[in-house]
Parts: sequence; structure tokens; C-alpha cells
Amino acid sequence: MPEGDTVWRAARDLNAALAGAELTRTDFRVPRFATTDLSGRIVEEVVSRGKHLLIRVAPEEAEAEGWTVHSHLKMEGLWHVYARGERWRRPAFKARAVLETAIRQAVGFELGILRVFPRSGEEEAVGYLGPDLLGPDWDADEALRRLGSVPERPVGLALLDQRNLAGLGNVYRCELCFLIGVHPLTPVAQVPDLARLVDLSKRLLEANKARSRRITTGMSTGRDPLWVYNREKRGCLRCGTGVVHELVGDNELELRDLYFCPRCQPRVE
Repeated sequence: MPEGDTVWRAARDLNAALAGAELTRTDFRVPRFATTDLSGRIVEEVVSRGKHLLIRVAPEEAEAEGWTVHSHLKMEGLWHVYARGERWRRPAFKARAVLETAIRQAVGFELGILRVFPRSGEEEAVGYLGPDLLGPDWDADEALRRLGSVPERPVGLALLDQRNLAGLGNVYRCELCFLIGVHPLTPVAQVPDLARLVDLSKRLLEANKARSRRITTGMSTGRDPLWVYNREKRGCLRCGTGVVHELVGDNELELRDLYFCPRCQPRVE
């Protein structure tokens, strides 16, 4: 699933393509919003909120408020920007949204969530999220408070909970736990320096937000950008010990891949 840095880049690219332009055609290919037409309105901005994308559209003269096109990429989704008339790089039947201006098309493919609502609906859609690691409202103290509010919860699950801090996914939670030397199933209360974990989360996403290759090892060249994630067949990059791969979640419907080094991250008994 795309993480906060990927979504930040998508918002940046969409904003560069759409902000300030008038929509000449909109096509929402989901039944609930199939008849929604935002043509004639100006795109104000495109922003990310954790793993969510918000395309904000100005109101027409008679409308009380603007509109928001809200999307979440989930596992397979992505947005492409094309010149008008340019051939799409994905099949048309996978398109869920088309936003067209005089010179460009923004096409959302296989979006996990696509909704269109008046601007005031943003609070209901994303208001539950914790502080955004890449947002202008980042609040480290609030993120720390939220993480610590359930002290018995495994830190590897708490980091994925977007209500605590928004933007982390599987890759970052595994790499963060490795970097601070804790087993992902360690209760939050037993993490030696939770503030350092929050600070490192912010620094990692900031370091990676503008580059397409995610790096947590500091090595910008070579074939090993990650310490443990997806390395169960190659071993821990630091010590060579076999990396353990498990499926962990709050319930069976929320199981996610978890990677850790049993030597560098010993389990707390």
C-alpha cells in the first residue's frame, strides 16, 4: 500500500498540473458519483492528508462552499497526469476518475476510495486522522500522546494506526522498529524512547518524500535501501541473521506483513 511519502508526491504532481485551472470535464466512474459534474469550476489546490488525497475545487458563484474530490489509493491505486489527447498508460476500464482541463488530464486508476462531497465534509472524511507526518499541522507532542494512550498495544500495530500519526505504512513501521532496536510486538509502554521514534518517523518521511526510491539505510546507491523489510530470503542488512516474516494485525481482516531481525530486535519477555 502506498505510504505517506508516495501520496505526498502524488499530491505535489496533481497540484502542479491542476491548481488554478478550470475543469472542462469531470468523469467519476463509480455509481454513487457518476452524475456529479464539477466542470466550469477552478481547482484551488491538491493536498495530501496522511495516505489520503484531497483535490479542492472552488465553488461556482451560486454555491455556498467548494467541493472536495477525496481519494485513497489503497493497494493498487495511482494518479497519472497526461497532456490532452495523450494515450493513457493504463487500461481505460481501470480508470475511476478523470479530471480534465484545457491542456491536461488527471486520471485516477483503481482508486480504493473515491468520493466527492462539499468541502465541509472533509472533517468527517479525514478528521479522525492523527498528526500528518508531512503536513503543515505536524504536532510531535500530540502524536506522542496518541501513541502512548494505549500503553499495552504492540508498537508495530500502534505505528500503523492512522489515528496516532498519519502516513506510516508497512515498510516504515518495520524499518522504524529496526532502527530503534525494538521488537515490533513490544508494548508501547516498554519502548525505551518513544519520543525518538516519533522524531525518526518524521525525519524518514521528510527524507524520502521527494524521491521515488525509498531509502532507510542512508545508502543512496547500491541494491540495499532497506534494513529488514522484504529481506526474509537475504537476511538482516546489519548482522546477516535471517529476517523473520510474520502476519500481524489487530484481527484477521487487518493482517499485514511484518519483518524483523531476531538478533537486532530481541523479543521482550
